[in-house]
Amino acid sequence: MQLVKVGLCAFGMSGKIFHAPFLKEHPGFLMSAVVERSKEDSKEEYPDATIYRSVKEMLENADIELVVVNTPVQTHFEYTKMALEAGKNVIVEKPFTVNVAEAEELVRLAEEKGLFLSVYQNRRFDRDYLQVQKVMNEGMLGSIKEVEIRFDRFRTEPSGKAHKENPDATGSGSLHDLGSHLVDQAVQYFGFPEKLFADVFSMKGKEFANDYFEIILFYQNDLRVRLKSSVFSKEAHYAYILQGEKGSFLQERSDNQENELVAGSIPTYGENWVLPLRDDDGILNFLNENKEEERYFTLSDPGNYMNYYQQIYEFIVFGYALPSPAGEIIRNMKIIDAAMESSKEGKVVYL
Repeated sequence: MQLVKVGLCAFGMSGKIFHAPFLKEHPGFLMSAVVERSKEDSKEEYPDATIYRSVKEMLENADIELVVVNTPVQTHFEYTKMALEAGKNVIVEKPFTVNVAEAEELVRLAEEKGLFLSVYQNRRFDRDYLQVQKVMNEGMLGSIKEVEIRFDRFRTEPSGKAHKENPDATGSGSLHDLGSHLVDQAVQYFGFPEKLFADVFSMKGKEFANDYFEIILFYQNDLRVRLKSSVFSKEAHYAYILQGEKGSFLQERSDNQENELVAGSIPTYGENWVLPLRDDDGILNFLNENKEEERYFTLSDPGNYMNYYQQIYEFIVFGYALPSPAGEIIRNMKIIDAAMESSKEGKVVYL
């Protein structure tokens, strides 16, 4: 196989959990460089990777084709721009940047350089997200009228991570963090909305960045999509609720890849490596063609984050479609920016 040499900009949780294991197990990639400012945690698992003490040093010295920018969001613009100017293709962690202006500048630069720029929207490869997509494609619900997508947690104590919780740090808070997933999924399912109304604030207090948001997306066909997240949610809700003219579908947040990776599981190339959490994780209730009610429990098909890197590899080698290209993710950034404006001004914002 053609081997793609990759440099990783950080080796914190994102690097250890979401990127390095997949780069190691995929036969088409070699993680040949990694940035660790003071430690050498990567040496045991990834002995072929040269450790650099800064992104600048790695870009100046490493023989790499692809750079993964997985540093705090406040540095995404700076490091992505540096990598593009050094002639490297880039994968940048979500959220893409802290605002639309930065995102647009990076997309223009990548186009000028003839390089690709992809945003790591890994939740497109969650089993629950894929199951909702499958149900909608089968058309059993008819025309969709109302949707709620949630991503809740129970994390009532501060994490101590300033780049995520300092209210003065642009791009901090749940809206940019978890919201980047929910907004992306809504746009993937239904396209770009006409307008929105949002409520964004911190339940832990004003000294912390937002940890709660609710966004209502308005579509021209009278569809309403509600996106919601809270860190004060001890009991799990259904993550996806779809109401259509012929029925309803309720789907739990059932993907366990992150938990398995944190626990030390090794993703297997070419295989679905994570077992389902339970025997069923959804409820489908609809009227069939005879207008008779059918109600049954469903089990989502496996998801696999390896498929993101497989698609990256196929783009590089065969010219197939690039997953989550940055130009597409600008739409998500516009929605996040508009949600901040809507909440601040207390008004509906047209897109």
